Amino acid sequence: MIPFIHIGPLSIPSYGLMVALGMICAAYILQADFDRRGIKADAFLMITIAGLTGIFCSKVYSALESPTEFRAHPIALIFNRYGFTWFGGFFGGLFAMLILGRRAKIPLLEFLDACTPAASFGYAIGRMGCLLSGDGDYGIPTTLPWGMSFPNGIVPTTGIWDPMGQSGVCNKYGLPENCTVHPTPIYEFLAWCAIGAFLWYLGGKLLRRPQAKGYVFCAYLILTGIARYLVEIIRINPRWIFGMTNAQVVSILSVLAGISLFLWIQRRDTVPEKRPTPR
Repeated sequence: MIPFIHIGPLSIPSYGLMVALGMICAAYILQADFDRRGIKADAFLMITIAGLTGIFCSKVYSALESPTEFRAHPIALIFNRYGFTWFGGFFGGLFAMLILGRRAKIPLLEFLDACTPAASFGYAIGRMGCLLSGDGDYGIPTTLPWGMSFPNGIVPTTGIWDPMGQSGVCNKYGLPENCTVHPTPIYEFLAWCAIGAFLWYLGGKLLRRPQAKGYVFCAYLILTGIARYLVEIIRINPRWIFGMTNAQVVSILSVLAGISLFLWIQRRDTVPEKRPTPR
């Protein structure tokens, strides 16, 4: 793995590089979606502002997860190059995008529909940063032929895991020091690219029905929720409640929100338009 790319005296974190590439890709896709929908807005400016907001919120969220350490060294925790959290970045970026969409006077559901393919591909590319840096965002040990080890990662694993249960030194995640693990960032990359391609196709198809706003966003909530829940089954994240990780709980809420919104939109679209009673 390559946590840092060294160019002379300059060290570029591979995770940050892939996040930046993900933002650029998302901006191009969002601008293309705006263009096909006839929306006059600058996707590149939106993504830049939302991306910077998401990065800042990601750092703050990560720092607040360790309140004692944050109180002792607040500046160091905020401005170091480690400690990014997905939830902080997601909610910070989403909040910024909603404000920007409102300022651009884009109808909310149509704006969310346009954003979802871009968000899917941007997330997929960003996950490859987790793979390159070996930041511990991988899965449980496996003997499958595509299992990977992260000997030089930020959270390293080395060598081959012994499926016969040979004891070994464990790192802080409880994994044997010598093991190969599920490369879950690759799984997510493939899943989110497939979701993004489907959402792009669905969005184009629904453009023939101008009244059908919000269905692409519903599909995004449902599909990404299912995908994230399944990936979490083989990830090393700690269990939170009812044997589920916090990401799995959020994934269930995402699926339920997507289904609820879909039913609400369908009910709204099927209500016959009221006409004045003739006198």
